Amino acid sequence: MKIIKGLTALIIVFAISMIVASNIIAEEKKEMQSQPEYVLLTQSEIKWVEGPASLPPGSKVAVLEGDPKQAGLVTMRLKFPPHYKLAPHTHPADERVTVISGTLFFGMGDNVDAKKAKALKAGSFFIMPPNTGMFGWTGNKETIIQLNVMGPWGINYINPADDPRKK
Repeated sequence: MKIIKGLTALIIVFAISMIVASNIIAEEKKEMQSQPEYVLLTQSEIKWVEGPASLPPGSKVAVLEGDPKQAGLVTMRLKFPPHYKLAPHTHPADERVTVISGTLFFGMGDNVDAKKAKALKAGSFFIMPPNTGMFGWTGNKETIIQLNVMGPWGINYINPADDPRKK
């Protein structure tokens, strides 16, 4: 009798484990189906739109992967016109930045200091940790940078008066 009760308990535990495992597998499949299997874009297929309200007017953005407003991996490009200025600001998460074209004059700190800026030409790369003050500007040519971040992406200006959303 004890053997039958033990086997019955074992079968019940096994059945519950299988139900839980199948639910986990179903959720993982659901998540995987919502992700594209691949992204393959030629330069002409990249869709540029007006930059977000959080950036000064004149910028353009192309989201290549993910959703900047949601949690998860995001790859996007920003296109800045000549003589474009980014006031000192921070970001809530790590940013990995590659200069695709043009030159980005980039500096770290809570105040613009041209002596602290470095000219980053096409092919340059940097990583900025969260909440690190930074600023930048472009020279005489349009500049395109690529950001790789874990969303949601955000920008916080050191001086609230510099925030274009408040103008």
